[in-house]
Amino acid sequence: SAYINLMFEIGTDNDEALLRASNKLDQVKKYPDNIDKPIIKSGGRFDNAITWMILKGLDGYNGVLKQEYDFIDEHVKPRLERISGVASVNIYGGQERQVQVIVDSDALVARKVTIPELIRVLDIENRNISAGDFDEGKRRYIARTVGEFNSVEDVAKVIIKRIDQIPVTIGDVAKVILDFEKPEVAVRHEGVPTIVLNAVREPGSNILVVMDKLKKALAELNGGILEEKKLGITKVYDATGYIYSAINLVRKNIFIGGTLAVIVLLLFLRNFASTIIVSVAIPISVIGTFLVMTLFGRNINVVSLAGLSFATGMVVDNSIVVFENIFRHREMGKTRAEAAYDGTSEVWGAVLASTLTTVAVFLPIVFVQEEAGQLFRDIAIAISSAVVLSLIISMTAIPTLSAKILGKVKQKSTLKEKQISKVYSFAKWFVDSIANFIYWMCGRVSARVGIVVLMIFLAFAFVWVLAPKTEYLPEGNREMLFGILLPPPGYNLAELEAIGKDIEKDILPLIDHEGESETANKLNLPQVKNFFYVAFGQQVFMGIVSKIQERTRELLPYVYGVLKKIPGMIAIVQQPGLFSRGIGEGRSIKIEIKGPELSKLISLGKQIYGMSSAALPGSQIRPIPGLDLGNPEMRIIPNRDRLSRLGMTTDDLGLTVNALVDGAKASNYRLHGDEIDLVIKNKEGKLRRTQDLAVFPVIAPSGEKVTLGSLADISLQEGPTRIDHIDSQRAITILVIPPRKIPLETAMDIIRDKIVNPIKASGTLSSLYSLKIGGTADDLTRTRQALMLNFILAVVISYLLMSALFENFFYPFIIMFSVPLAAAGGFIGLFLVNLFITYQPLDIITMLGFIILVGIVVNNAILIVYQTLNNIRDGNMNPRDAIVQSVRTRIRPIYMSSITTICAMFPLVLSPGAGSEFYRGLGSVVVGGLLASTVFTIFLIPALLSLAFDAAKVFRKYFVFAKQ
Repeated sequence: SAYINLMFEIGTDNDEALLRASNKLDQVKKYPDNIDKPIIKSGGRFDNAITWMILKGLDGYNGVLKQEYDFIDEHVKPRLERISGVASVNIYGGQERQVQVIVDSDALVARKVTIPELIRVLDIENRNISAGDFDEGKRRYIARTVGEFNSVEDVAKVIIKRIDQIPVTIGDVAKVILDFEKPEVAVRHEGVPTIVLNAVREPGSNILVVMDKLKKALAELNGGILEEKKLGITKVYDATGYIYSAINLVRKNIFIGGTLAVIVLLLFLRNFASTIIVSVAIPISVIGTFLVMTLFGRNINVVSLAGLSFATGMVVDNSIVVFENIFRHREMGKTRAEAAYDGTSEVWGAVLASTLTTVAVFLPIVFVQEEAGQLFRDIAIAISSAVVLSLIISMTAIPTLSAKILGKVKQKSTLKEKQISKVYSFAKWFVDSIANFIYWMCGRVSARVGIVVLMIFLAFAFVWVLAPKTEYLPEGNREMLFGILLPPPGYNLAELEAIGKDIEKDILPLIDHEGESETANKLNLPQVKNFFYVAFGQQVFMGIVSKIQERTRELLPYVYGVLKKIPGMIAIVQQPGLFSRGIGEGRSIKIEIKGPELSKLISLGKQIYGMSSAALPGSQIRPIPGLDLGNPEMRIIPNRDRLSRLGMTTDDLGLTVNALVDGAKASNYRLHGDEIDLVIKNKEGKLRRTQDLAVFPVIAPSGEKVTLGSLADISLQEGPTRIDHIDSQRAITILVIPPRKIPLETAMDIIRDKIVNPIKASGTLSSLYSLKIGGTADDLTRTRQALMLNFILAVVISYLLMSALFENFFYPFIIMFSVPLAAAGGFIGLFLVNLFITYQPLDIITMLGFIILVGIVVNNAILIVYQTLNNIRDGNMNPRDAIVQSVRTRIRPIYMSSITTICAMFPLVLSPGAGSEFYRGLGSVVVGGLLASTVFTIFLIPALLSLAFDAAKVFRKYFVFAKQ
């Protein structure tokens, strides 16, 4: 068999692509007789299945499971493929029914009948032929010659020829039976031969919706036609289990984060009514975000929920700033309405600026076209929607509620309140200390310059030292492992099945029996819930389902060790990633070798395979296809002169050998409405030894019986097991899966510097051959470049936006100095997670955290700069006092908003479980960056502002002096 994978740009309409491919195939006028017209499917042949299913016999079943293939193919597969969102259902294992015409060579000789003659007769006689139509009176009649076989008896009665007017039928020279084809695939489930099915969903379909429909269809089948046959289909793996667990974990984190944010507000505000006023932003923003996501046509998924979880702490920031200022004005003795109006009016510009910068950084992300851009889009829309809604709430709901329910601010405290206030005396001392330090700092140029230089230097130093190599997308921690074995060329199915039985000896003891596995407990491994083994052609794959999802990865080295024990095998064991494209893909580097000569490609492949093993110890390396031309092949080269003398052609000889060795398809046979193969086979049975091929009997048209060796030269040769083409060129791919602790970027650099570049520089590659690094490594390169560009764009957009809002280019420049501090804090946060919690690489999702930081860390700086300018303009303060007063009045909302945001995000960093690896890195970067920025911005920005005011003063004096 052969398959062609067509890969289109992201965003291509699937229906249009299918139509275009179908139209191109329709232009093919004719296919060879033994080739069926290609079938087009929207799902890739090796796309990750959303479920794996096993056929089992119920109590009272007396049949053979692997002989139920036709039943499954006719009744189960079509029912499942009719489900909207299911691209294909694949069946592994089983034996199809076929009509076998088993010939007797002696009878063929006696009646002078050849194999090609049998094939032609069976094909010609097994036809229905339309004869058009004719009219008689008012009616139109259709004429049709009906010759298709309806039973095996019909086949046996077909007349081949007449000898002396005596008919020679198929039944005279052969026995016709309805039987099963020889097995081509071996499938075992927990030691029992059976049939395995999987379902692949259509790109773009909702996996949860599709899986629900599949479950209903399976329940319907199990309770209907399958039960009638004492059969049942059991799911052994369901991808949605992990997704539901991940969604539940995010929901829990949203609830915990929101609760922590409210508690922080209560601690700061010390008033239940005040806390209620500010907290109202959380439910309104969250519910409103769901509506916005629906309007944009986005699904509520793990990605968007993670974005919403991050936004939970951010949505109260604007409300905190507005309410705290209203509260301050209330303390001045103003009425509730006056305080609400004046307090909101005073800070609306800063709140608008901080919101717009937060939203603006997501604009470039929305337009990222790479695969990861589809994930970023959900996060961007979720956070942006929540923050914009929080702006609206802070400008409308917060002032309204404050004017209605905010009580009178007491000037004198009761005894109880004085006792409680002792808990907060430290906070007052802390604020006074910072204000006094800033006042002192603003009076000394050396102190200001020293603080600015030290902080910026340390920020860049931490970024330089702590920035790790990058990874692509998070792998996830699903409860399934896939093992792949590539056997030496020539292994037959019986040998591969025997290997499966050996593997079962090590894996089956891990399966829980009555809830416990002594072997698993002894080895300190999680118990195995299901194990199945599939062997076909020259490839083996197996699925191992862990009973404990969180510990699945612990099984990987054990299973890999089991497979590596098998001599001569190339073994791959991998956990299917959240975003991997198929079995054995995942986080990998593909080295594609393309060129015209297969032998040269194999030589290069062997060289690269060896160099990869040496350069990346511990890696799993898989050649696609194999690197051996050692697939044993009995090559039969006909002697045309001898064939001609016997009245035979090369085609006749080929058909004869095919029938005698493996069985030649002569025609189709319709059984219960479905077509099965009608094949001609040799009575003497299978070829057992290569030496026997030369003495195989061949019947000539004259009836003479000769040996195959007398008509052809037979030799043992070696040939490829499979030929791959990429972009119409012959290709061999070396797939390298580096160890988990080696980042993909590091492995890619090693392969490029130690393998690809040296081979190119050596001159061994002519212009007809090429080497290219592909796979997820190529995706990583393109996405990383896009993110770097987007990071720069986010900084530029934030700066220009603030310049427009401040109507000044200089103050936004000062504000942007908070970004290096945040970047350093982000890398410190990532470093601490790796040090104290778990391994967390700098993957693409984690990189997004730095772009998010650009939008949120400038908020604190905006508050300080904006309030300083207000103090100078409205309060007639000098710059030094204005800066100190802005810090004194804004430090409370800065710390309130930052701590609530950090507390809301903290569960995402600390919580283990399904999906946590997706957003833990992102959370650690945002929390670390926000924490560092919050602590140091209140020192850095005042120092820069003070220096700027002094410089402006000196410049004005110099300008006036020069003018005079």
